[in-house]
Amino acid sequence: MPTSTPLRWGILGTGSIAQTFAQGLAQTTSGTLVAVGSRSPGGADAFAKRHAGVRAHGSYQALAEDAQVDAIYIATPHPQHLSAAMLCLRSGKGVLCEKPLTVNAAQARELVAVARREKRFLMEAMWTRFLPAMAQCREWLVQGRIGEPRMLQADFGFRCGWDPASRLLDPAMAGGGLLDVGVYTVALATMVFGLAPTAIQALAHLGETGVDEQAVVIASWSGGRLATLSSAVRTDTPQTAWIAGTTGRIELPRFWQGRTAILRASEMVHIEPAFAGNGYHYQAEEVARCMAAGAIESPLVSHAESIAIQEFMDRVRSLIGLRYPMDAKASAGA
Repeated sequence: MPTSTPLRWGILGTGSIAQTFAQGLAQTTSGTLVAVGSRSPGGADAFAKRHAGVRAHGSYQALAEDAQVDAIYIATPHPQHLSAAMLCLRSGKGVLCEKPLTVNAAQARELVAVARREKRFLMEAMWTRFLPAMAQCREWLVQGRIGEPRMLQADFGFRCGWDPASRLLDPAMAGGGLLDVGVYTVALATMVFGLAPTAIQALAHLGETGVDEQAVVIASWSGGRLATLSSAVRTDTPQTAWIAGTTGRIELPRFWQGRTAILRASEMVHIEPAFAGNGYHYQAEEVARCMAAGAIESPLVSHAESIAIQEFMDRVRSLIGLRYPMDAKASAGA
C-alpha cells in the first residue's frame, strides 16, 4: 500500500471508545473513516449519522467483508475481542484491537497465530505508548538520563457507579480493575523492564460480583528491578507513575494520558508536548505506517509484548483467585 494513500478505516462497535477513536482519526491525514459495523442496523446508522460519508453495516460480518476497508478498529467489550479480531483478520483486514488484546494469554496466542498465518497486521491499541510525552520518556531511558532503571510505580484507579450488570463489574464481561485499567500499568512496566518478570505477588479485594475492585501487584525482574502496580474500579487514585534510576527519576503525572513528562536528574526538564485532538490519532498513524511497509506488527507494541502482558495478568488473576467464564474454554483448548 503506498504511503501516500490514506488508510481506509472501519470501526467495529459503536460505544463510547468507538466515538473517541473516530474523533482522533479525524486529526490525521494518514487514514480516513469510511465504515462502521454494529450488531444492529440501528446502532450502525446512528453512529454513521454523526460522521459524514461513513457507511453503516448492520453486522460485524458485513463490515469485515467491505472491500473498501483496509483496517478495522475493534471497539467491543473485552470478551468479544478474540472473535471480532479473528473475523477481520480472516477477511483480509488489518486490525487495531482495543486493550486488553484478549481476556487471557491463551486467546492472545491464538489471535497472534491467526494474524501471522493470514499475514495481516495486528496491534493492541495501547494508545498511551504513542503519545509524545511517552516517546520522550523512552528517549530519556535510551539515553541513560536516569542511569539504570531500578524501580517503577504506577497506579490507575477510579470509582465507578454501582451497577453489577455493567461491563466493569460483571465477570461475564471480564470486569474488574486489572483488565480495564491495570493493563496500562503492566504495559508501562514491560516497556521499561522487559517481558519476563522473575516473580509476581498480588493482593486484591474481590467485591460482591466477584471481580477485582482494587488490586496491588509487586513484580521483580532480573537484577533486582522492582515495580509496584495498582488498579481499581471502585477507588479513585492519583493515576501517576514514576521510574527511578541510579542517577535520576522520570515522573509521569496521569501517565496513561501521556500529557506530561518530568525528568529529575543532573538537570530538571518538564515537558508538556502539544498535540491536536484527543491523542488517539498517534496509534492510527502507527498502523498506517506499518501497513504501508508491509509489516504485520509494530515494534512499539509487538505481538510478543501483548502476549506477555496477558501472561502477566493471568498470573495476577491466579494469585488473587479471579476467573472468568471464558477461562474454562481456554483451559479446555477450545
